[in-house]
Amino acid sequence: MENKGESLQFYTKVFVLSIPIALQSLITIGVNMLDTMMVASLGDDALSATSLANSFISVFQILCMGLGMGASVLVSRYWGMKNSMETEEVESDASRALKQTVCLMLRLNITLAALFALATFLIPDLIMRTYTTDTNIAALGSIYFKYSIPTYFFVGISLVVTIVLRSVGQVFYPLIVSVGAFFVNLSMNYILIFGKFGAPKMGVAGAALGTLIARIFEFTLIMFYLLLVDKRIGFRLNDMLMQTGSLIKEYIRISIPVLISDGILAVGTNSVAMVIGHLGGTFVAANAITSVTQQLSTVVISGVSQAGAIVTGITLGLGDRDKTMKQGYQFFKLGLVLGLISAAFIFFCSDLIIGFYGHVSEETALTAKQLMNAISLIIVFQGTNSIMTKGVLRGGGDTTMLMLTDNIFLWILAIPLGIFAGFYLKLPPFWIYICLKSDQIVKTVWAFLRLRSKKWIKKISTGNAEA
Repeated sequence: MENKGESLQFYTKVFVLSIPIALQSLITIGVNMLDTMMVASLGDDALSATSLANSFISVFQILCMGLGMGASVLVSRYWGMKNSMETEEVESDASRALKQTVCLMLRLNITLAALFALATFLIPDLIMRTYTTDTNIAALGSIYFKYSIPTYFFVGISLVVTIVLRSVGQVFYPLIVSVGAFFVNLSMNYILIFGKFGAPKMGVAGAALGTLIARIFEFTLIMFYLLLVDKRIGFRLNDMLMQTGSLIKEYIRISIPVLISDGILAVGTNSVAMVIGHLGGTFVAANAITSVTQQLSTVVISGVSQAGAIVTGITLGLGDRDKTMKQGYQFFKLGLVLGLISAAFIFFCSDLIIGFYGHVSEETALTAKQLMNAISLIIVFQGTNSIMTKGVLRGGGDTTMLMLTDNIFLWILAIPLGIFAGFYLKLPPFWIYICLKSDQIVKTVWAFLRLRSKKWIKKISTGNAEA
């Protein structure tokens, strides 16, 4: 009975954390899906242009996720230490380390946003030409970039702050903010893309501007909560000036490998996008449809991944290694089950989803169907290893090893195999996609072996105490 009770408590805790995160992701993906449908009505070129431009913007978002998730490893551990019933000195050290971590994260995020904004302002045409040789698609993408430049600052800070708030159990407020941003984005895009209610008909530019307005709305509410309401982290605006020297070494050791790993993976993901971009406009448009569907089907997996990092970090912060190992195996089983559910969703709903995009060509629809079938196979492995690598192993502090293995599998296996399949063997879209995502299969096996080794559990220090 005790084991059943513990299991019930574990799954309850996981889903209390993961469901709000999943719902927030679902809202974001829903906005992207509606945007895609709206832009699709402007034609395949407009759809391809916004998709490829967002591939570059997604590099920034992935890097922000790296910054946020890297900080989350520390924040969840310090939050566990703060509540570990140890001495007041440990609690004080943990509280200070929480603020220092957030301060370092925000400083890095602002710097990163400035670099991406500068690149987008100075060389939009060059960026688009790395994705496509079609001059019309590149020109439309450059227009989209013009209105996206300020977005980096607003979306970046909102994203990383949301992640650290989740790390201390604050999962519902960001969800509420996302609901508001959903309606702002949807209404602004509708008005600006199609020129409704007296607004100019802006097309692709309207999609970018509508997204920017929604991001400003989201940023304002998230920062209001962090700086004026939140008491768990207790971060205030004047803390941006605090001394962080005592934590820099630990931050670099744990958080920076996550940023580097996700950064190189972002480049790798964009290399995949570049491969797809040079396979033709039909493949690009089909991939735009399927990528949204894939995100939609994995929102719960994404939520559980983040919950895995949080739960693992807090448990280790409390000093319970045996319980952490037990939870690791439970997360692996949960990942497998959720991967199978996602695969079934994609396989059986693919025709219905493709049918929503009534304005795309028949060739694009047929290619999208092949990609859907490939995704329904890959998602079983991707779901399982995502919960392990982005969740449990990362939460244990195993960030340097994850940085190495993630990128070795991507760059040595998946990308070369995908290029060979697409440009030399000229295989059908189904097999090209399988090759491009082959690293997901290998990573699943590696993640299980790494879990069993127990080597992924690392000690983390505040400077005066460790857990």
